Amino acid sequence: MRWLQAVERLRTERRPGVLVTLVTVRGHAPREAGAKMVVVDDATWDSIGGGNVEATAVSRARALLASGDSTPTTFTVDLSDKAPVEHGVQCCGGEVSVLLEPLAVRPAVAVFGIGHVGLELARILARHDLDLHLVDSRPGQLGDDVLTPLADADARVHVHHEAVLPELVLAELPAGTHVLVMTHDHAEDVALLDAALRAGHLGPVGVIGSSAKWARFRKTLLADGHDPAAVDSIVTPIGLPSLAGKDPATIAVSVAAALLQSFADESAAVRSGRASP
Repeated sequence: MRWLQAVERLRTERRPGVLVTLVTVRGHAPREAGAKMVVVDDATWDSIGGGNVEATAVSRARALLASGDSTPTTFTVDLSDKAPVEHGVQCCGGEVSVLLEPLAVRPAVAVFGIGHVGLELARILARHDLDLHLVDSRPGQLGDDVLTPLADADARVHVHHEAVLPELVLAELPAGTHVLVMTHDHAEDVALLDAALRAGHLGPVGVIGSSAKWARFRKTLLADGHDPAAVDSIVTPIGLPSLAGKDPATIAVSVAAALLQSFADESAAVRSGRASP
């Protein structure tokens, strides 16, 4: 598999890796500048020339993966029989510089309910490099005309059309997905929250609405047997408390900003070793 296919595969599988690139070549070397390969913890794809250069790149890429650090790094290898080596001598006579770029698992967000706020939120999130799942049980609510503003999205948009039982979509979402519940139907909202609490593989769950609405939902969820701590982990209200306003665009900006801060916090936790990628 070539490196570009490998990058695509890792993105689809939501698996971290490292893209390795020969950025400069001086003198003779097994490959030209620009050669690339992809490294994961138990496999590699494509090649930057084999030998000590490639073996060193693989070991350093895997160390970078294990550290959780998302910062690109470089190193230089002298292809001389007099140079110190880690994995055998290469005496081509040149020198190469290698760039290691971590390929992080992108955040995933599922928005249940693509009404006025949901659509505004989708428009904002679509401008970011993430996996965006849009779910609505209403026929035609996710038609092509509605989704036109997302045609040039940076996000990977997954549309779940007319989900008769939208809570079943939760089982299809990748682990760690941030779930936002904002449907047109309060009964559907509470069914989604119930299913999300039972799923076990999802990330933070939030629901839009007033304190009175949440009080009714909380009472229902507790009556259904959910642990109070699990119920209270549901984020409500969602968004930034300091950003006031009830129009859909303002709410969407507030929710998106809170999400982006959450993504940054999760990345920092991974880098510091407090969480797994």
